[in-house]
Amino acid sequence: MNIMKLIFGDLNEKEVKKLSKIVDEIEAFEPKFEEMTDEALKQQTAIFRERLDKGETLDDLLTEAFAVVREAGKRVLGVRAFRSQLIGGIVLHQGRIAEMKTGEGKTLTATLPVYLNALEGKGVHVVTVNDYLAYRDKEWMGRLYEFLGMTVGCVIHGVEGEARNAAYRADITYGTNNEFGFDYLRDNMVMRQERLVQLPLNYAIVDEVDSILVDEARTPLIISGESEKSTDLYQIADHFAAGLNKETDVNIDEKAKSIALTDGLVVDKYGEEEEGSAERNGVKKAENYFKVENLSDPENLELSHHINQAIRARFLMRKDVDYIVKDGEVIIVDEFTGRLMYGRRYSNGLHQAIEAKEGIEVRKESQTLATITLQNYFRMYKKLAGMTGTAKTEEDEFRHIYNMDVVVIPTNKPIARVDLEDGIYKNFAGKFGAVLKDIEERHAKGQPMLVGTISIETSEYISSLLKKKGIKHEVLNAKQHDREAEIVAQAGRFGALTIATNMAGRGTDIVLGGNPEFMAKKDMLKKGLSDHVINMASSPIVTTDPEILEAREIYNKLYAEYKVTTDEEAKKVKEVGGLHIIGTERHESRRIDNQLRGRSGRQGDPGSSQFYISFEDDLMRLFVSDRAKQIVETLGLEEDMQLENKMLTKAIENAQKKVEGRNFGVRKHVLQYDDVMNKQREIIYGERNKVLHGENIRDNIISMIEKLLDRTIPMYTEGYKYPEEWDLDGLLTNLHSIFLPQGAIEFQNVEELTLETLKEILFAKAKELYAAKEIEIEADRMREVERAVLLRVVDMHWIDHIDAMDQLKQGISLRAIGQQDPVIAYKMEGFDMFEEMIASIQQETIKTLFHATLKTDTERKQVAIITGTSGGSETQIAKPFKADKKIGRNEPCPCGSGKKYKKCHGLNE
Repeated sequence: MNIMKLIFGDLNEKEVKKLSKIVDEIEAFEPKFEEMTDEALKQQTAIFRERLDKGETLDDLLTEAFAVVREAGKRVLGVRAFRSQLIGGIVLHQGRIAEMKTGEGKTLTATLPVYLNALEGKGVHVVTVNDYLAYRDKEWMGRLYEFLGMTVGCVIHGVEGEARNAAYRADITYGTNNEFGFDYLRDNMVMRQERLVQLPLNYAIVDEVDSILVDEARTPLIISGESEKSTDLYQIADHFAAGLNKETDVNIDEKAKSIALTDGLVVDKYGEEEEGSAERNGVKKAENYFKVENLSDPENLELSHHINQAIRARFLMRKDVDYIVKDGEVIIVDEFTGRLMYGRRYSNGLHQAIEAKEGIEVRKESQTLATITLQNYFRMYKKLAGMTGTAKTEEDEFRHIYNMDVVVIPTNKPIARVDLEDGIYKNFAGKFGAVLKDIEERHAKGQPMLVGTISIETSEYISSLLKKKGIKHEVLNAKQHDREAEIVAQAGRFGALTIATNMAGRGTDIVLGGNPEFMAKKDMLKKGLSDHVINMASSPIVTTDPEILEAREIYNKLYAEYKVTTDEEAKKVKEVGGLHIIGTERHESRRIDNQLRGRSGRQGDPGSSQFYISFEDDLMRLFVSDRAKQIVETLGLEEDMQLENKMLTKAIENAQKKVEGRNFGVRKHVLQYDDVMNKQREIIYGERNKVLHGENIRDNIISMIEKLLDRTIPMYTEGYKYPEEWDLDGLLTNLHSIFLPQGAIEFQNVEELTLETLKEILFAKAKELYAAKEIEIEADRMREVERAVLLRVVDMHWIDHIDAMDQLKQGISLRAIGQQDPVIAYKMEGFDMFEEMIASIQQETIKTLFHATLKTDTERKQVAIITGTSGGSETQIAKPFKADKKIGRNEPCPCGSGKKYKKCHGLNE
């Protein structure tokens, strides 16, 4: 890299210079907009939109739009964006990552590209790490956008129904990564277009981009629920199947590996009724057993599906041939190689049917209703940008996965922090002895210190050493999670000493001399005010609530008093060198080390930092070369002697790069698996959206019939030279179980048939029957039946497929034993499973539609009930739901209670 710098110069510096020229143009507009009245400034939004309509691009408007936002910021918020913030804004507009140090004003920086991109009216999402920040920023920066005539929404926990809809339809929407991701998944589970909340994903700015897109991206977002399919039904269906006669109650086609219940009238090849056919009626037996009027009615889709899988498990699937039972589990045997296919499960409920047949525990089916990783969710945005204090070290990952590079934005004031060389010691004792000595010396003169550790054990060990010395300090780790913000905010006070694990202090500035805001809030808590009132009183949110206005007066008075004290204290802190950072160990990620260092030196404040390392640290032990360790042994150093060696410092940095590369490899590997699922998700959700948006899907149904024939005909014709040898009876029996009535087709002159004419005859008959079905049901009603049936069948199979794919992923690693790349095996088998699922969806949809009647219910029914969400940074339980009129009386109540709507939230209707 150093050689590249010598030849080409600093590429980041060049990029910043290039952007500085655009900033000069923005600043040239400042006098023009300063002279405008508020009304004239507000009118600029309409003018910009008009120019966009006439063919100008966002890039054409950038300089003027940024100048307008800067001017509006001065008038509405009382703040003027610095040059560094303008540079950051341009970077964000370009769909890149702006690395801006702590305290450089990322919230205001985002308003520039947000306003510019919102002019298109396609929606802009600003993504934050928690609900409080999303709400605060929406209210705070919302004043600026509303001044300029734009609408602002906020999507957080508790915002439901029409309010949520309106938030997404606003020009700008603030929210958390979890809420955006879960809404995308929920949108792809709704049964009607009116219940969709999100618009197509256009542009997003992600705050704390490294935390959301790297640290949290490994945990998928999961919507879980209870399927309407009970595991009991598999056992009941198996009990029914066990009592059937293989000869008279089922039609088995070993060629097509298909099976169906016999349905009464059985005719021979001459069209005459076979003797005793009235008794050969598996369908009638099922209707009597389960007490239903018509098994083929779409109402009984679930039941019919369970019966089909039960008879398939009983009469087609053979133990120790197709599968084995081992340790209470059904394991599939590969039909070609004879290998056990660990992790692979039969889809569409067949695996559960076999479990019921074998008398072992039937696994609860399909707990995951929908899932997506944050990586794949955010890659769907047309344009994506991010901002954080630390991203440069992860640039390779951002480039590879999100196609975003990182631009380091120069600070508004030069960084005055002094970063000292690492202190390297022979062992733990030497290192912690030096840390303690450093703390004692600096504490004696009142210099505030933040001691960073990478584990709770280390925090508590240092704390025990300090207690022995009688040095007052605060320990911040997971055990003090509630007090995190308060402890960090006061870490810059004179004489303060704070020990923190690397989880500490995200989003909280350390102000030298102390934070008057937190002191004022603490006093208000003592006065008995609630957290909500205190937060509202101390925020810039406009309100008319008398309780909050009264609390705001108290807050402003307390703040002013404490500000005098903290300003005086800040002078003393600066005189002793500002905040000093001590790192007790190098983290395996340079980004975390940089986050710790970045706590000091905010907005040009003085400060210093130093890391202490020993050769017994995990990073040194595992990743630093033996040659470096030999140097230490050769020198025969005492444990309290400090080593300052550039080669060792370089070795540590290389070790960190090595670990970062390995972690990136792990995340990339996880993504390779998820990419397979993502392609499938896009196809299913894409088709589902066509149905929701009311597209006429009659042509799709006709196409499904054609594909069904293309799959079925070869099973009965391949391998035979002459048409007379084809198994046409078997073909007709198979199609009869799906859509073709008995005796509907009789082939004349079989020897003259070709594959083309055979398909033409069958396809023409299918279309004729379908047209007759449309006349029977009426065309408009038939269109709605098609949508209701297809949505239900797709959801039923997709939920089961998610489960099967997850099981495959869990067990696929064992394939490596057979010299097979697990990722390739997952891709290939995942593709096969997806193809099987599509074929099943098509067949079941056709069968159901051909058996629809005038009585068929066109109500769109959800397959499963959402009971909760998990993943990302938090887990939620399904929330109370305000129902609208479009929920069917017999549908599961969307509140997640498990009851029908008419017996829950619809009780009083």
